[in-house]
Amino acid sequence: METNKGQYDESILVCVHYGPNGARLIKRGCKIAKMLGCPLYILTVDAKPFDEMDAEKSFYVESWKQLAEDHNVTEFIIRENEKRPVAKVIAEVAREKHVTQIILGQTAQSRWEQITKGSLINTLLHDIPFVDLHIISVTRYIRNENGQFQKGIRAYLVKDGDSYQLTFKHSHSVDYEGIFFKEQGTDFDNGIFKFMKDKEMFTVQVTDGIVKELKKVEVNLDLERERKS
Repeated sequence: METNKGQYDESILVCVHYGPNGARLIKRGCKIAKMLGCPLYILTVDAKPFDEMDAEKSFYVESWKQLAEDHNVTEFIIRENEKRPVAKVIAEVAREKHVTQIILGQTAQSRWEQITKGSLINTLLHDIPFVDLHIISVTRYIRNENGQFQKGIRAYLVKDGDSYQLTFKHSHSVDYEGIFFKEQGTDFDNGIFKFMKDKEMFTVQVTDGIVKELKKVEVNLDLERERKS
């Protein structure tokens, strides 16, 4: 990302967490940073060490790194094995990088979560009042806990005629690498497969271990129960 050294009064930090909305937040940050001609930083925070992250989490981190590289982001920051509250880490990075604007996603949060965990937004407003916050409304398209899909696992697609075969073993014939989310309550490999194609995140349908075509599908889950919890 090209920046104008004369316009460094602004500096942007995009905070991403695991899920399909990270790419959207990064692209929003890139657009704003390009308009302002200023540095752009991307931050993700995890309580576990990076080498202990599961396939789903590591997949998202890798895809974000690729996005950061494609857009010449100033720095991609991973704070792993972090035991402090996320808000404290964000505030610390904001001070270190002289950030003036922060972009982060806001998902539905129950009243109980607000009481027990506190509000991330309110904490940031208190700790770094000098920073402008951009809160982007996002949707939790994939729920791994008591949701429609099981936890994502690393998988691959191999071209087989006009379709693709899902496999969990890497080989020289692999065409795409990504994450397979198996539907709950099925003994067969039915679900969705998420992967990067032409620098874009794709989600395709998997039926009995076969992807008939690389056509995007939208996964919209009923979130009413989550909002009311």
